[in-house]
Amino acid sequence: MGVRNLRLKAFTFGLTIFVITVTTFLLGYTHKHSIDIWKSDSYFLRFSEKLKRLVNIPIRPCSCDACISESKLSPWFDERFNDTIPTLLTKENNEIPEDVYQWWLKLQKEPKPKPFNETVNRLFETLSGEVDFLEASSYRCRRCAVVGNSGNLKNSGYGIWIDNHDFIFRMNRAATVGYEADVGRRTTHQFIYPESAANLQENATLILIPFKVLDIEWVISALTTGTISRTYAMVPRRIKTSRDKIFVYNPIFMKYVYENWMDRHGKYPSTGIMCIVFALHVCDQVDVYGFGADANGNWHHYFENTTKPSGFRKSGVHDADFQANITENLSSINKINFFTGR
Repeated sequence: MGVRNLRLKAFTFGLTIFVITVTTFLLGYTHKHSIDIWKSDSYFLRFSEKLKRLVNIPIRPCSCDACISESKLSPWFDERFNDTIPTLLTKENNEIPEDVYQWWLKLQKEPKPKPFNETVNRLFETLSGEVDFLEASSYRCRRCAVVGNSGNLKNSGYGIWIDNHDFIFRMNRAATVGYEADVGRRTTHQFIYPESAANLQENATLILIPFKVLDIEWVISALTTGTISRTYAMVPRRIKTSRDKIFVYNPIFMKYVYENWMDRHGKYPSTGIMCIVFALHVCDQVDVYGFGADANGNWHHYFENTTKPSGFRKSGVHDADFQANITENLSSINKINFFTGR
């Protein structure tokens, strides 16, 4: 389907250039010899209408058979999806509205937070702030795997499927070594907050989800002085990641996920749902693995030797059941492919 679209666009473009060239020649000839033989105004009117019909081929947002961002397929999705919301903080897009700032400050309250704008300016003295993977393209079919940490990945055999994606998103302390057959080997983007930071794979991109100003300060410290070792818990003093591969999730996007997708359920959205919605915005197709309970109804991590229910579901911070409804809805309208283990 994608190849046929490209060939059709190329043919249309070539035909348009040919018609314009021939028309220009004929108009010049007619004007030179006899302008009365051919009424140029009426010709141009007819020609422009035919050209409009010729080139009025809908341009799809990607070259996949189905594209996530295509609209008018689901009213439920269209009401929630807004591709104008900035996903990451960048040098050009590093300010947040006052209502977002006040909401964000309440997520994990700090006694005396540093000024946000001042901290972000210092951040971009350390980071490049240049992002090269956010732009969409009608010629692209970017397939992404969002890999959660659910115990339902155990004995799933999904590893080879997961590794066969362009982008592979993981979160927090996701382990791959020793679990390759079920979770895959590759990681392209790791979503963390300081308290969940772990060593990244070589060449993986780190995306920090900040819940407080101190989290942004931690990134600066971890790349420079290494003085911050504790927030509300112990955090790594250093990040072993290239500076051009570190990005910060935009608080505007966090609030968008909370309001548009979570309908304000829970205190704030989990890393998992923020990762899924992020993928909806930067990918053309999304496969989701490792979310929800295992076959026995237990909520735990595949890398933990326990079957006790995780505190995540009943913490009061996140609404896991409502989040599950979102992924089920996205799957039912074919915006994501949802894999629940075997």
